Amino acid sequence: MTPTQKIKWAILTNATVVPLPYPLENVDELYDKLVEQDAHWDAKNEVRRGTVDTKLEPDYSRHYESRAVAMKMPDNSWVGWTYWFGGGKHGEPEAMEWMESAYDLTCTEEEKTLIVQTFKKTVV
Repeated sequence: MTPTQKIKWAILTNATVVPLPYPLENVDELYDKLVEQDAHWDAKNEVRRGTVDTKLEPDYSRHYESRAVAMKMPDNSWVGWTYWFGGGKHGEPEAMEWMESAYDLTCTEEEKTLIVQTFKKTVV
């Protein structure tokens, strides 16, 4: 599946009660039907936010703020895209194209030990 198809699968999964297989061969067709029924908005906006902020350099627009986000797929692959937000009173960041510019990511995870020091002043 392409990165865009992976996002479409995630939107379909959020929009339906029945779990969908992954990968889904007819994901484009099912997504188009969901859009035709005008039943995709809530699920699309939920997925658009992503599940992880990647800290990668996002795409730029002078009208909106952006950050690079990602989502892990059932096959343990990651897909990323630019999440657009802001824009002021008349802004419409959800209208910015984001699905077609999605990309595959590699993610490495490592466990780290963290030591936090907390100091308090002693009163004599």
